[in-house]
Amino acid sequence: MLTQYEKAITYYQRALPLYQLVQDRDGEARTLGHLGLAYEALLQYDKAIIYFLQALPLFQANKNHRGEAEILSQLGFAYNNLSQFEKAIEYHEQSLGIAREIKDRQKEGGALGGLGLVYFSLDNYGKAIEYHEQSLAIAREIKDRQGGKTALGNLGIVYFSLGNYSKAIEYHEQSLAIAREIKDRLGEGTALGNLGIAYSSLGNYGKAIEYHEQRLAIAREIKDRLGEGASLGNLGIAYSSLGNYGKAIEYHEQSLAIAGEIKDRRGEGTALGNLGNAYLSLGNYGKAIKFREQSLAIAREIKDRRGEGTALNNLGATLFKAGNLAAAAKILIGSIVTWERLRQTGAGNDANKVSIFEQQARTYRTLQQVLVAQNQPNVALEIAERGRARAFVELLAKRIGSQGSGFGASAQPSGVGSQEGIKPPTIAQLQQIAKAQNASLVQYSIIFDDIKTQAGIQGRESELYIWVIQPTGEITFRKADLKPLWQQQNASLEKLVEQSRETIGARGRSDVGIVASAEVVQQRREQQLRNLKQLHQLLIKPIADLLPKDPNQRVIFMPQGELFLVPFPALLDTNNTALIEKHTIQTAPSIQVLELTHQRKKGIGSREWGVGKSLVVGNPLMPKVRTEAGGSVTQLNPLAGSEWEAKEIADLLKTKAIIGSQATKSNILKQLSQARFIHFATHGLLDDFKGLGVPGAIALAPDNTGKVNDGLLTSDEILDLKLNAELVVLSACDTGRGRLTGDGVIGLSRSLITAGVPSIIVSLWKVPDQSTAFLMTQFYKNLQQNPDKAQALRQAMLSTKAKYPDPLDWAAFTLIGESQ
Repeated sequence: MLTQYEKAITYYQRALPLYQLVQDRDGEARTLGHLGLAYEALLQYDKAIIYFLQALPLFQANKNHRGEAEILSQLGFAYNNLSQFEKAIEYHEQSLGIAREIKDRQKEGGALGGLGLVYFSLDNYGKAIEYHEQSLAIAREIKDRQGGKTALGNLGIVYFSLGNYSKAIEYHEQSLAIAREIKDRLGEGTALGNLGIAYSSLGNYGKAIEYHEQRLAIAREIKDRLGEGASLGNLGIAYSSLGNYGKAIEYHEQSLAIAGEIKDRRGEGTALGNLGNAYLSLGNYGKAIKFREQSLAIAREIKDRRGEGTALNNLGATLFKAGNLAAAAKILIGSIVTWERLRQTGAGNDANKVSIFEQQARTYRTLQQVLVAQNQPNVALEIAERGRARAFVELLAKRIGSQGSGFGASAQPSGVGSQEGIKPPTIAQLQQIAKAQNASLVQYSIIFDDIKTQAGIQGRESELYIWVIQPTGEITFRKADLKPLWQQQNASLEKLVEQSRETIGARGRSDVGIVASAEVVQQRREQQLRNLKQLHQLLIKPIADLLPKDPNQRVIFMPQGELFLVPFPALLDTNNTALIEKHTIQTAPSIQVLELTHQRKKGIGSREWGVGKSLVVGNPLMPKVRTEAGGSVTQLNPLAGSEWEAKEIADLLKTKAIIGSQATKSNILKQLSQARFIHFATHGLLDDFKGLGVPGAIALAPDNTGKVNDGLLTSDEILDLKLNAELVVLSACDTGRGRLTGDGVIGLSRSLITAGVPSIIVSLWKVPDQSTAFLMTQFYKNLQQNPDKAQALRQAMLSTKAKYPDPLDWAAFTLIGESQ
């Protein structure tokens, strides 16, 4: 039986030659547009695009701007569904421009909503919210109830993805109320389904089932077969979460039957994947593998590259559970190859690649488990390195190939090809990097397992994989068991890291804070010692015998996830000896990033102390900031101690500190590219001020432009600079923090390295004024005597620790990148 859309296609295809025969260009354009919409409804986006692209020049020739704006918008939706995000944004922005030009507020709101959907697909939730809120404001202004309902629903979906389920429910309830008011049964069903998904995520499966059943009833009433299939699938997921796998399978089978009936191949693939999940939970690996193989075949048939990568990942994970290690490894490698092609062809810019990689990191982790189970830890290291900081490495390699001052073709690092993108790293190349650095490289990888709990199957940290590559090139693999954290302590590695920071007492720079009682201080001190010792036991003890005995020999840590926030210098062994007392410490997002910073430093070259211009900024006239749209404006506090620090350091660097009203953003930007050493003693901020997924900003004096956040030098602005400094020190609050991703920390440090700086010193928390000024002065004095930045920082930390024993005062700073 033909669906309504297939029938529509038949009629439009019959009508099209008639319009062409009588040369009715307007009718031909509208018919082509309707054909595109019908194919879009059938989820055949490639065919839809063909018809939209044929309709577009006809609308343009007829100067039908409303029709042109609509077709551009539909092209944006289609390309978004094909994961071609840059094209989607391009078409939606063209539609938005025309809508504003012809003052069509409804189409303007639609284009803004379309942009919101694309940025949501890219996991750029801040930007998605911004666009959907603008769309909602227009809908309310022109009393477009349908547009308002859609915008509210989209906002609910974004907040759901942020884990803010209460706010998601609030928006979906508003969307539901409008749908009922305007008697939009399809919209009512969609809102009910979204509410069901939100309550399911809250663990309230009873309420979730109630909403999904209401949506199912509406879908059947209005003969919305697509919605009916989705409702049945969601009911299956809810019952699976309750452990009722028999009922879950029943619903997924019904969903599969409907998808087959309406020829919804994508829906078939989803239903088959869900059946695979249910049978996997029952331990029926044979059926789980069968359904996942069928899901994979459909993804390949409809050229759904993202679906193919997901299906390969799921199939590989199932084969791993079934004990078929060789087949699992082969399938998971196929998934990784698919992911990497997708990032190259469909991701576009750096932020987009980071967002896409977030959805793919699990494949790299599972393959590491398979390889370790096969007793191939060195190959697992290749995958661990291949699966981190990929967007960062690609961006750096691109800069190396396009910029001067050492960023030329001769500076290509091992495993990097300027024409073909990033080649997967090999063990030989990783060993060579360790030899070139003459340092011990330590790489961590956090491994998760699916654990059955009362709340259903949940991903929990199970093991920590640790590799040590010695300066000789010798590689040793060790493991640490993370299961006791949640089995015995009801905690996690992330929670342990967070507690260690809290008990260290991170606070605002120059903030006095609340004076605690002696008893509270003692309790905090005891908890601090326990946390720092436990982190040492997990991260250092398994490899302590592999680390150098000479404290001047460098150890370079490659953390992952929450481990980027670990105060490595302050970790304590059983004798209460801090790690910094035994080792000279650096960090890097990945081994290949380390190699790239090394090549960049070679390009800049070495200069004697005092040669080259230095730029020192301290305590600028502080700007007023607004961290989110519609939020209140806050005046940043002045930092008297950082002004003293800047003057002392400027004397050591034989320059004059730029302070107060002279330290404007425009003035500093003029001098950044010429400076050899750059030192900022000011506020560092963690917020994503422009909603681009690149948080972080350095507070400078405002230029009195009248713009919001005048005076902030943001991470995304730094990303576009071309700097020639060999060292940038951010003696500010939280400058080493940012958005934790599979690609590392997205923030100020990443932006500065991308801009061409091989060595960065940043802070992991809000640092106190007095001790920081002392530490930084000691660092530059040490650097005068010894060009090794890691050793200079270590000695400065030890001097500061002797004067200010609290780790809060001396352990915040870390060197990222090159040491010499």
